[in-house]
Amino acid sequence: MAVVYNGVPLPSEGSPIRYENGQYRVPDNPIIPFIEGDGTGRDIWKASRRVFDAAVEKAYGGKRHVVWYEIFAGEKAFSQFRNWMPEDTLRAAKDLRVSIKGPLTTPVGGEEMLAGGKKRVREDSGVGIKPISITGTKRLVRRAIQFALENKRPSVTLVHKGNIQKFTEGAFREWGYEVAQAEFRDRVVTERESWILDNKDKSPQITIEQNAQQVEPGLEFAAEEFRKGVHAEVKDVLDKLSRSHGNGQWKKKLMINDRIADSIFQQVIIRPQEYSVLATPNLNGDYISDACAAQVGGLGIAPGGNIGDGYAIFEATHGTAPKYADLDVINPGSVILSGVMMFELIGWREAARLIENALEETIRQKRVTYDFERQMEGATKVKTSEFASYMIGNMDALAGARREVALA
Repeated sequence: MAVVYNGVPLPSEGSPIRYENGQYRVPDNPIIPFIEGDGTGRDIWKASRRVFDAAVEKAYGGKRHVVWYEIFAGEKAFSQFRNWMPEDTLRAAKDLRVSIKGPLTTPVGGEEMLAGGKKRVREDSGVGIKPISITGTKRLVRRAIQFALENKRPSVTLVHKGNIQKFTEGAFREWGYEVAQAEFRDRVVTERESWILDNKDKSPQITIEQNAQQVEPGLEFAAEEFRKGVHAEVKDVLDKLSRSHGNGQWKKKLMINDRIADSIFQQVIIRPQEYSVLATPNLNGDYISDACAAQVGGLGIAPGGNIGDGYAIFEATHGTAPKYADLDVINPGSVILSGVMMFELIGWREAARLIENALEETIRQKRVTYDFERQMEGATKVKTSEFASYMIGNMDALAGARREVALA
C-alpha cells in the first residue's frame, strides 16, 4: 500500500480497513476515501460528512471515528491533474477497500465499431454491444441471495428482458436460477417449485400430470415434447425436494422468482409489498431504481452502493445538477443514506440506525429541502446545511429518549 495518492499523504491518525477470509477487518479509526462530487456534490458532501461524524460520535461515545481522506475524480480531478479519473484515485479506492462519493460529471465518449469487417449497418445508426457473462451474472445473483438471507428478506427477483434478448438477458435469468439451486439449495425455493410443492401439499393424491396441468394451464394443447418436459420437471421437483421442502417447509425458504423488466415497473408501483430484493443487469437496474426511488420521494433520497469481493464504493444515485451548485438547496439524503449502507457494510450498525432514524424523524417533522417541500402539505423548506443540522439535533433527541427508556 502506498502512503501518498495524488500527492496527498494518508492521514497518520487513521488505519486502513483490511479484508481477510471474506470479512472486513475494521479498526476504530478507519481511513475512508471520499470524492466530494461535482456541481451540487460540494454542498451535499459537506452536509453528509457532518451527519456521519455526529452519528459515529454519538453512537460510540468518541471510541470510534472515521478518518476521511479525499481522492479525486470528475471536474476537480480534471482541473488539477488533467485527468477525469487519475490512476492514484483508483489505487487508493482499491487499497483502502471502502469509499464513498458524490455525483460526478460523466464525460461524453465515442467508439468505432465493425471497422474492417463484412457486416454493415446504416451509416446513421447507433450500435452498442451488450455482454452478459456467466461469471458476472452468478456473482451478482449470489450477492443478492446472500444479502437476502443475511437480512431475512423474503424473496429475490431476477429482472430481465429474456423474452426478447434471449442470449443475454435470457441467459441472465437461467444462470441466476442455476446459482440459486446449485449453491443455496437447502435455503431457497423457486416460484415454480413452490407451485408444484403447494399443489402436492394441498392434494397429496394428485398425479404428476394433474400437477403439471395446474402449473401450466392449457398444457393439454401444447406440443407433446413440451408437455413431456413439464411432466419431467414436476417429477424431478417432487423427487428431489419433497423431504426438504414439502409439507409447507418451502414457505420458510427464500423465494427466487423472475419478472420481465417492463412488467416490474408496474409491479413496484401497484404491488411493491410483493418484492424485496431485485437482481438485474445494469440497464434494467438503472431504470427500475429510478422508478423505485419515485415511490419514496425521488432520486434525492435514493442511495447507491457498488459492492464487490472485498471492495465497495457507495454513491449518490442522482446527477450533479450544476445549475444548483453551491446554492445550498439540494436534498443530501442520497449520499446520507449511501453512508448508512456503508456503515452497515463495515459493521457499524448503531451509527447506521441513528442516521436512518434521524432522517426519518426530520422528514416526519416536515423540515425538508425543496424537492420534498413541494410534495408535502405544510412542510418547511430548509437548506441542505439546515437539513443536516436538524438531523443532528434529532440524533440527540433520539439518544435521550433511548436513555430514558433504559432507565425506566
